Amino acid sequence: MDKKTWQKKGVGHRQRLRDKFLELGIESLSDLEIIELLLTFGTPRSDCKESARAALQEFGSLPAVLDAHSGQLQKIKGIGPKNIFALQFIQGAARRYLRQRIRGRTYVSSSRDVADYLVHAMRSLQHEVFMVVYLDATHAVIDSEIVSEGTVTVNTVYPREVVKAALACNASGLVIAHNHPSGSLQPSPQDEQLTRTLLLICSFMHITLLDHLIIGEGDKPYSFADHGLMASLRDECAGLRASLG
Repeated sequence: MDKKTWQKKGVGHRQRLRDKFLELGIESLSDLEIIELLLTFGTPRSDCKESARAALQEFGSLPAVLDAHSGQLQKIKGIGPKNIFALQFIQGAARRYLRQRIRGRTYVSSSRDVADYLVHAMRSLQHEVFMVVYLDATHAVIDSEIVSEGTVTVNTVYPREVVKAALACNASGLVIAHNHPSGSLQPSPQDEQLTRTLLLICSFMHITLLDHLIIGEGDKPYSFADHGLMASLRDECAGLRASLG
């Protein structure tokens, strides 16, 4: 097969994938086909199927490919700077889309969307970060931000800074989240103590702490509220407040 025929065949294949998406949507494409198309955004004249296959085999899933760092992607044969740019750009655009999509939505009815955003934003990080989602009086999302960053295993969070930031944006409620780079979803004693401290301080400031989410492996975070820990810690704080008069 000469070069001209090969190029014509490659263009036809990519167009069929594009047409398939336009007609049937993203669910009609396999993870391999999605990665292949994303790679072609960086090198539209190259055959990216084998590179996509190698990336999927190396990292195991579409999210893992998108979460991979430049150094990891460069080890895949056929993936260069332009391909990496395409992958990281779509990842960044998706992260901004998810963040902006949750603004104004009521947390109780959109908790899954908030969790999806937090997982997307934090799961691939190689160091611990602590993020806060600010809610108004109706528990609609005002905004979210990272308030603390640490190392692989340690992250120092100052409760006063969290409350200060909440007051600055007139938040009446909070959802807090942090990631475990190890992938574990099990809360540590330090995680429980931080939640207890924030619950107590927030209660004095008439701010409701709704949940603490831990981001690890998988698409679903660990929820203190879902596991009954928020209710238990809230009872502890109520008892402590009563003892303080």
